[in-house]
This record gives sequence, C-alpha cells and structure tokens, in this order.
Amino acid sequence: MLPMITRRNYKPLTLSDFFNEDFFPTYNRPSTSLPAVNIREDEKAFYLELAVPGMNKNDLKIEVKDDVLTISAEQKEEKQEDFEGYKRREFSYNSFCRSFYLPDDVNGEKIGAAYKDGILNVEIPRLEEDKKKEKIRMVTIS
Repeated sequence: MLPMITRRNYKPLTLSDFFNEDFFPTYNRPSTSLPAVNIREDEKAFYLELAVPGMNKNDLKIEVKDDVLTISAEQKEEKQEDFEGYKRREFSYNSFCRSFYLPDDVNGEKIGAAYKDGILNVEIPRLEEDKKKEKIRMVTIS
C-alpha cells in the first residue's frame, strides 16, 4: 500500500479558481507568445525589429495584403531517442502572427527584410514626394 501524502494548506477548488490569473498563467497572458517589436521611423522609412530567437529564416513569413503587413512564423520540432530499450519522444510547436496597418505614404512594393542573430529587421520605405501626389485624386460632385 502506498503512503498517504497530505497537504497542510489545502483549499478546495471553486469555479472562480479557474479564472484566477495564477491558476492558468499561460491562458491569461496571450502576449507572452508574441515577439517583442520595436518600431521607429525617419523621413525615409519605417523600421520594425522583431525579437524571434530560436526561429529559422525559413520559418518566418512576411505578407502585404490590402495595406496590412503581416509577419508570422510556425515552427515544429520533433525529437526521438532510443536508449537501451527505452524510447523518448518529444515534440513542440510554436507560432505567432503580428499584423500592422501601413500608412498611405509607404511603398508596399519595396519592403525589405533581413534576419540575423534572432532579430528580424523589416524596412518599409516611404513614397517619394512625387508619388505621394499621385495617390491624391479629385472626386467630382454631381
């Protein structure tokens, strides 16, 4: 027979405990899976720096659609070890998706990106002055 282990400060669970921040910390903090982003700008471009350590360049995806820049990644890892008749199998899955509305004065066709040492750098160039004027059009009132 197994020995009985008792807890001294036992408190019965209630329904409100399931919504307590300390009970399920990962569910109440969805931002923990999102990479940190630094955004800066100058007269030539906007610059995004995303901290994505452990990701490979091939895991990252950058898409521009309807003036929205979306940066996402998906990483799957599976390990299996055989050791003296024992098998150990582990797997993990990580993903994130961040979207940013692009202002009207950027050139979505010339967005560039580079990945080095766990940092994804994205450069979003601004439109040249003459091309900004092309986006403005007059609407006649009937």
